[in-house]
Amino acid sequence: YKFLQENDQALLNFDDTDSSDDEDERGYHKLPSKLEVRGLLTFWCEFFWKLGDPHKEPTAHLFREVTQAFKAAVATTKGEEGGQCRYKVADSSVFNALVLFCIKDIHGALQRMLNLKPDKDQKKSVLPSSSPRWQKNQMDIKMYLSGVVQLLSSLTEATVICAVLKHTNQLVPYYLCLPKQCRHLIKQLMKQWSTGEETSRVLAFLALNKICRQKQETYLNPILKQMYISYVQNCKFTSPNVLPMINFMQRTLTEMYALDTQVTYQHAFIYIRQLAIHLRNAMTMKKKETYQSVYNWQYIHCLFLWCRVLSTLHPSEVLQPLIYPLCQVIIGTMKLVPTARYYPLRMHCCRALTLLSGSTNTFVPVLPFLLEVRLHVISSNQFPVARVSRTDTQLEDGMIDQLYDLILDYFHTQASSIGFPELALPTIIQLKAFLKECKVANYSKPVRQLLEKIQENSSHITGRRQKATFGVADATAVAAWEKQIQEEGTPLSKYYSQWKKLREKEIQLEISGKERMEDLNLPEIKRKKIEEKKAEDKKEFKGLFQSDSDSDEDDDAGLKIKCELTPSYLVSPTYLNPALQRMQFVDWCRLWYISQLGL
Repeated sequence: YKFLQENDQALLNFDDTDSSDDEDERGYHKLPSKLEVRGLLTFWCEFFWKLGDPHKEPTAHLFREVTQAFKAAVATTKGEEGGQCRYKVADSSVFNALVLFCIKDIHGALQRMLNLKPDKDQKKSVLPSSSPRWQKNQMDIKMYLSGVVQLLSSLTEATVICAVLKHTNQLVPYYLCLPKQCRHLIKQLMKQWSTGEETSRVLAFLALNKICRQKQETYLNPILKQMYISYVQNCKFTSPNVLPMINFMQRTLTEMYALDTQVTYQHAFIYIRQLAIHLRNAMTMKKKETYQSVYNWQYIHCLFLWCRVLSTLHPSEVLQPLIYPLCQVIIGTMKLVPTARYYPLRMHCCRALTLLSGSTNTFVPVLPFLLEVRLHVISSNQFPVARVSRTDTQLEDGMIDQLYDLILDYFHTQASSIGFPELALPTIIQLKAFLKECKVANYSKPVRQLLEKIQENSSHITGRRQKATFGVADATAVAAWEKQIQEEGTPLSKYYSQWKKLREKEIQLEISGKERMEDLNLPEIKRKKIEEKKAEDKKEFKGLFQSDSDSDEDDDAGLKIKCELTPSYLVSPTYLNPALQRMQFVDWCRLWYISQLGL
């Protein structure tokens, strides 16, 4: 009545004369089985927008009507017409308006309808099932939540997915009251976290994290298991384009493990033991198949994940016993096939051990594995893993850069150690021997600079150590002394902080390619003309050559996973271009490792 008063007063101006005598003969007007949503949507929107008024409150009947319309809209995403719903969504404009209306206003309406007020003092939000009105509206809420999950499963546009995921984050307490709908939601969130766009991944993770925080005892274990399996599946194929996604999954999975260290220990123990079993089988059977079960991207990324988890959650008395077996598995991986062919794999392992050693204050002998690479590859003036021309020095240049980074990273973690001079002595001796044998200035210059910084830091620690008044056996005094040295800073740590900033900027420029392209002033390549020329050539020589693929994707072969005897980057035009020879060795390592393992 109020709606008609405001919108169409003429309809209320009637009297008894408006009725017809032959009404019984014509019969009453019957409502259609399916109503159009367009007309009612305006009224719903106007009503919900006035919910700020304390006298306005959505009724259960009104929410049921909106839920029925939403269900009809979601049904159209799968080619259905609404099933048993009384409403019919006719076109896309109505669908978009209805979904937008629900995303914006339904959560607030539910809070008002169930009389739920957020309690800022409590860490866990109040579950809607605690409301006296929950039972009356449970079926309609369940229908709406199921519709949201169905909508999320059918969307393909990234912006729309993000909007629905934000709405889903608001509705997490409602899903927690309905276990079946919550399981369906978790399945869709897992899919978005592992395969969605960047923003979708973040929003899906926030929802999963919220679910685990509010009902940890129920959902943490299964969610962690599903997330780890999804992580392993996404690590099977690795390229420079995929690495940011893998790093994101590592960081977010680590944050989930931080929720409960007891649960984390159970998962870490099982999965690290599984990695150790694969390694043991490879060591005992000594076959190509068993080697490949260890020497693959999934195995390496799993090792790095657990190093990150133990490093991030340190100190933890629960997880501390896992550090030693994890280090043994990584060292065993490096020793499995200690040939020059797998030096890139060794560098990945050394980086993981350096992270674990520096973050957990655990001594791990990483330097011998790095120095072996330097002496074997560089001093012998050859790179055994590939047959390349001596004029192509990219591999050797990159190897020096990578080893420089790794050795400096490791010494930085030990820069304030009271035993730094003794730790650095074997490295100093080997670096000096290398400088005597190496005649290439590009190789000896960075090594000499590294040697000078190590010696400077060693002299600094020795001088401070001579002034100490405690004995070596006094562990408490030693720890306090090392803490003080770390706070004051050492020559190596100060140099490392400056070098790290420059190095990160350099890598970003190399990845983007801006530095190379700006310096080279290369002419503009008009792709359209090239494609036209290519089409003409194909037409002219159609009878001479048979091509398996007409795609231009072959130009990027160096960045893809291929099972080839020759490393894919050696045949890529990008890497054969003399103007683009200066590539970061991190890419060389990844590409060489991929091509050699034949993943």
